[in-house]
Amino acid sequence: MSEVENLKKRIKELEEQLLTANESKRQKIVEMSSEVVDSNPYSRLMALKRMGIVDEYEKIRNYTVAVVGVGGVGSVTAEMLTRCGIGKLILFDYDKVELANMNRLFFQPHQAGLSKVDAAVKTLQSINPDVTFEAHNYNITTMDNFDHFMSRIKCGSLEGKNVDLVLSCVDNFEARMAINTACNELGQFWMESGVSENAVSGHIQFIKPGETACFGCSPPLIVATKTDEKTLKREGVCAASLPTTMGIVAGLLVQNTLKYLLKFGEVSYYLGYGALKDHFPTMVLKPNQECDDRFCREQQELFKVG
Repeated sequence: MSEVENLKKRIKELEEQLLTANESKRQKIVEMSSEVVDSNPYSRLMALKRMGIVDEYEKIRNYTVAVVGVGGVGSVTAEMLTRCGIGKLILFDYDKVELANMNRLFFQPHQAGLSKVDAAVKTLQSINPDVTFEAHNYNITTMDNFDHFMSRIKCGSLEGKNVDLVLSCVDNFEARMAINTACNELGQFWMESGVSENAVSGHIQFIKPGETACFGCSPPLIVATKTDEKTLKREGVCAASLPTTMGIVAGLLVQNTLKYLLKFGEVSYYLGYGALKDHFPTMVLKPNQECDDRFCREQQELFKVG
């Protein structure tokens, strides 16, 4: 690294320090309380117990969720889970914050040039210091990184075991298939999400290996739009992006994550969103017995025998 580059890096670090120097930080809270006082950040969440929605909201602190992709959907997803008091978040992304991202939620202009996971963790820690964060700045689709990714899914929880849920918030076919392969092999429950290239539709899908269709059985974007996702990335062409659609999909994703973890309501196995007519299609996608992924086929056999 040249002297000029070192100076630029140091200047950016000092700017970051100046921006955060006067920020007030709250102390960690040992135990979630339902006490109704302005200083309690969990009072409105714990009210879900009093209203009979959730039996033990405080159990959210026991759970670990991996968020793969910290872009338009993933960053908002991570923020929502942080505000909800999740026990641990593991973030994966290899991209940097760019000014082109500013039409979306969460990231700010002064973070341009920083890795998305590092910028996200810094912001999220300031929102809720009670959450444990783990960040990985790499592409999960390379061989070495994929092995490490699988190891963190398998052993990354607060207790050193499998994470409780993986949330896919990536924007490309290869990364989705990598997540699909890892979760099929590990028998890991996960939720897939996506937003269409024209920014006016999206979806979430809850995938239970062996019980429901994996991403390889029937990719949701192909189901919803009859489009081969492999053809969507084109050189010199920019996909449209609306913060509204990103926020809605992230909200649906986190809402179903909370329902799954805290055991209330019904979790949607596939939930679409069409902005033009505010359409929300639902369905259950059955696994393909001839799926190309051998781990999917193995999980199907395991599910049959109980």
